[in-house]
Amino acid sequence: MKKIFITGGAGYVGGRLVPFFLENNYQVTVYDIMYFGYDHLPTNNKNLKIITGDIRDIAKLKNSIEDHDIFLHLACISNDTSFFLDENLSKTINYDCFEPMVISAKEAGVKRFIYASSSSVYGVSDKPNVTEDHELLPLTPYNKFKGMCEPLLFKHTNDDFEGVIFRPATVCGYSPRMRFDLSVNILTNFGINKDFIKVFGGNQLRPNLHIDDYSEVCKLLCEAESKNIKNEIFNVGYENMSILDLAQKVKQNVKKFLGKENLEIKIEESNDNRSYHINSDKINSILGYRPKRSIDLAIQEIISSFKDNKFSNMDTFNDDEYFNVKRLKNINAK
Repeated sequence: MKKIFITGGAGYVGGRLVPFFLENNYQVTVYDIMYFGYDHLPTNNKNLKIITGDIRDIAKLKNSIEDHDIFLHLACISNDTSFFLDENLSKTINYDCFEPMVISAKEAGVKRFIYASSSSVYGVSDKPNVTEDHELLPLTPYNKFKGMCEPLLFKHTNDDFEGVIFRPATVCGYSPRMRFDLSVNILTNFGINKDFIKVFGGNQLRPNLHIDDYSEVCKLLCEAESKNIKNEIFNVGYENMSILDLAQKVKQNVKKFLGKENLEIKIEESNDNRSYHINSDKINSILGYRPKRSIDLAIQEIISSFKDNKFSNMDTFNDDEYFNVKRLKNINAK
């Protein structure tokens, strides 16, 4: 039974990822600052250990890492709008503590460090297929720091301490720690609960990744042969679509499954100009990975979650439980 240490494991992705690893016979330690709590995790599972901790607390982190095979780093102040918060908060979490964390994992005897970077490091590109060797053109501090961390991992790797990086697309789909501040999830929330779907901009191209495919990629990177992943970077994003086309897809699914015939798509100006069409052929050619799930499935899962009253008595447009920036502002995170 492999032991995996996951920073940020109580987040949106962790809500599906942690149970997935437990189901696949891993011992899992979640290390998370718990801005959103951890009641959504399977706390009664004997193979799950939960630690409330800040990744900037290197002493506590280092003591917690002992006796783990794999370190999966997800924790960050996530998505670009989070930088409307105190920028120092984002810098200290997303960049300053990264190299000390890598060194601590290495010294603790971790064998493999997996870093979840972001496909947003590419910023804006008009190339038809953006591969892993494309120049990084970050538009915001968030994607700048994501990219700056990457070489810091490889600086410390050797035969006994392997590092691999993946650049996931925008994740979509239902999670018990739900977010409605991600592209597909936002649009679906509008389609289900309003008479219109609000689109900011519309022409920006974005790759997408179902939350369960994200989980399977993480497991694949844990189990792949060393020769195939050491010091490698992998794009992981599919169904590159414009925001407007995503809205049309939501409209079609809401019409089909909820019978809403007259949904209007309202387009507003956007200051978010990120646009790129990523190519993920490398992970297929080296590791044989292809996604199993679609954007349509993600939309349909969210529709089903509303039908099943999983958000009953909650305001999915305003409650800070569903919005990273709003929650961090409300608790005055430092």
